Amino acid sequence: MKSEEFTTAVVGKVKTFIESEISLDASPLREGQKGAALFVALSGGADSTALLLIMKDLGYNLQALHCNFHLRGEESDRDQAFVEALCEQQGVPLSVRHFQTEEEAKQRGISIEMAARDLRYDWFREKMKVQGASFVAVAHHRDDQAETLLLNLLRGTGLRGLAGMQPKQNRIIRPLLCLSRKEILEYLEQKGQSFVTDSTNLERIAQRNIVRLNLIPLLQEINPSAIGHLCLACENARQSLPYYIKGIEAAFEELGITKESFPVKALPSRTLLHEWLLGKGFNQAQEEDMLGVGNRCVGKIWRSSTHIVLLDREALLLAPLTSMSQVPQIKQEIVLGIEDTGPNIAYFDADLLTSPIAVRPVREGDTFVPFGMKGRKLISDYLTDRKVNRLQKARTFVATCSSDIIWLIGHRSDNRYRVTAATTRILKLTI
Repeated sequence: MKSEEFTTAVVGKVKTFIESEISLDASPLREGQKGAALFVALSGGADSTALLLIMKDLGYNLQALHCNFHLRGEESDRDQAFVEALCEQQGVPLSVRHFQTEEEAKQRGISIEMAARDLRYDWFREKMKVQGASFVAVAHHRDDQAETLLLNLLRGTGLRGLAGMQPKQNRIIRPLLCLSRKEILEYLEQKGQSFVTDSTNLERIAQRNIVRLNLIPLLQEINPSAIGHLCLACENARQSLPYYIKGIEAAFEELGITKESFPVKALPSRTLLHEWLLGKGFNQAQEEDMLGVGNRCVGKIWRSSTHIVLLDREALLLAPLTSMSQVPQIKQEIVLGIEDTGPNIAYFDADLLTSPIAVRPVREGDTFVPFGMKGRKLISDYLTDRKVNRLQKARTFVATCSSDIIWLIGHRSDNRYRVTAATTRILKLTI
């Protein structure tokens, strides 16, 4: 095949893949359309360089994003210089972000590879939000997909992991999943386009490099079509996912599994627990530990970087870590009468409240006089009587005036400060 015919065929293949698998409407993203740019993640390597050229050939209004992670000394600066020159040559606007990746990894207590990935995608989301772009295109291809499947298998993945990388996931698109690494290199050669090579890709240290440099060639000795067949397995799993998800949703409903609660009776199901915790940052060891608790260890807690799980008497309870420390903000206003009501609204005799109102978490030993009652009651007992679970108790706050609790927020106000027929000024508190 002639040079021009080959490059045209590659571009056409990507165009067909975008239309069939990504469903990306190109019309508002065409060149000349202001504020509708498609971002391209551009490292300067062969894959991202080809991605930039192909998407430009398809007529998209592009902006390139380059991350300098400062992990490879002069080589990192070389990559940035190459990207700058390429974008200038192609007339593509470029944004560069510098990261102190090693410091970030230490602060977060994660690997450098994970830190770089998080920093990269956090920046992509930030750029899309600020500039209103619809998607970021990344340069993963068929060889990457095969490697991802093998890595997921080595980690004991479920069906979602067998599906590999998705062509479109949230606002990340992968237009080159239809191309092999060989096709990409030949495309660049035919175009006469140079690229840079990351020297660390040749080091047998990272797991992905070991899979790429050792395992894939071995599999190709067994079956020369190994990469294609691995990608086919991913596609088969991906097409099965909608049916799998429907089954999971039906099981959740049948067993009473909600976003916040996983009944202990459902714990024998490893798959259901994994789906319940999906995207919450818990690792396999923690999931295994949860599976083994049964009715024991009530009060046991597991934490990820974003969430907390607590074992209550009858269920595992899940909540975001942010909700554990987020203090409610209270709006105060004097009103003419009692209007709308609800758990996040309370009314008081304003003249009985002689000190500023504050909000704090419930403490051990806290008491109040629940509305409609005369005697004091421990808040812990009050919440237990109403079957409030332990995780909800940990997220319960009170409004205070001086040393008195005037409102168990979300539940009941204190009877001593209620509105009566003698009240002349009514204070309304709203969360």
